[in-house]
Amino acid sequence: MLSETTPDDEGTPEPPARDRRAADRVTLRADLWAMLPEAGVAFAVTAAVFVLLYVRVESGDSATVAVMPFMADAGTYWMYLLSQAFGWSALLWAWGTVMLGLLLSGQRPAWLPGSPQALERWHRTTSLTTMALMFAHALMFAAELVRYEAALGWAERLWVGFADSFVPGWYDSGTGRIAIPIGQGALYLAIPLGLLFYVRHRIGANTWRRLHRFVIVVYVLSVWHTLLYGTNVWYGEWPRTVLWLLQLPVAVLLVVRLTRPARRAERLSPSGWRSGRASMPGWALRAAGRVAAAAVVLGLVAVVASGHDGGRERPAEAPSTAPHAPEGE
Repeated sequence: MLSETTPDDEGTPEPPARDRRAADRVTLRADLWAMLPEAGVAFAVTAAVFVLLYVRVESGDSATVAVMPFMADAGTYWMYLLSQAFGWSALLWAWGTVMLGLLLSGQRPAWLPGSPQALERWHRTTSLTTMALMFAHALMFAAELVRYEAALGWAERLWVGFADSFVPGWYDSGTGRIAIPIGQGALYLAIPLGLLFYVRHRIGANTWRRLHRFVIVVYVLSVWHTLLYGTNVWYGEWPRTVLWLLQLPVAVLLVVRLTRPARRAERLSPSGWRSGRASMPGWALRAAGRVAAAAVVLGLVAVVASGHDGGRERPAEAPSTAPHAPEGE
């Protein structure tokens, strides 16, 4: 989720040595301090989402209650609602940091305000905030499971909450058998890929840059997890449509980033691989990536325009049982 502005290989002058030394002095501690105001905003947004979810449960309008009627008591299941709120904030911040990263990693648009240094710092702090929100989302889900398994002893309850939330493949109920490992994959990829920025001088800038490209996988997994397991967007209603619509600018920016890369080595030209500047497999892989990204944009447009977005019909009668009954019942 972190990016680093890279000079054009065609002869664009590199930043002065003073600027490079300043960039090298970026530390995790400094960025953690810099993210505190933004983290405060993120927690305020989370609190607002929590209140909204709480009110909708109490009023009976919540899609979560339509999926799981036993959760109609918001006061009892507040930790689950807080987990949902952290999840939505995490997805919002992930969307923002990916958008910012795509804008900064290619040829930066002239209309983008702020200095390159300030935007890079903002990208780093939004990335760290996203990781914190993702972890809080998983932690509150685990806390709810610990409370939920009241028939078990404390040691077993703690283990069940931890394993179901953090051990891939352990959760064995309903849609969560697929959706939860996908979310865990997003979390476990986001943390190392984000923190590698702070040791790039040890692993090499090129290695870091290649690994950092997989950040888009983290985002895709996060959206996929939400579409599968976010009960607020299970049904084919406006929240699900909005979630799909928000992916359009990400996909368009990805296409622009791939078709107009800042680095010469990443550009496509018919003579690129023939002249030896790029291998045929590498050239073909980059071409395939551009075609795939363009296909994603067309697919998103088709999904939104047709309304066939995977949403389910709201059932006439709510299910009578919990999808994950407490142990011992």
